Amino acid sequence: MKSFAHFLLILIVAYVVGMVMPWWSVAVVAFLVTLLLPLAPGKSFFSGFIGVFVLWLILAFYMDVRNDHLLANRMSQMILQIKSAPLIGVVSAFLGGLVAGFAALTAAYIRAPKNAA
Repeated sequence: MKSFAHFLLILIVAYVVGMVMPWWSVAVVAFLVTLLLPLAPGKSFFSGFIGVFVLWLILAFYMDVRNDHLLANRMSQMILQIKSAPLIGVVSAFLGGLVAGFAALTAAYIRAPKNAA
């Protein structure tokens, strides 16, 4: 249950912050949410990754439908050499998820208890 709250908080805060900040603000959000709601490192990465992946996938689909797939088709043809609007959305969501996942993982390792040597 704590993982779902973590995921949902990252998704909502990243959406709100993303309206006024650059794309990399999702990393700051995932980092701060994980500092405030600590999870195990694996769960933190997964929660940050899935939160931003789902958010960016929804936003990419919404923007893609609004402009009749024109931009996504051209970008996918230029970058991936394939004319596939959904694929470029998944690739961008995957990259955003990795950024947020590694930020959350970093925060989890900072919060992890140190082993006494």
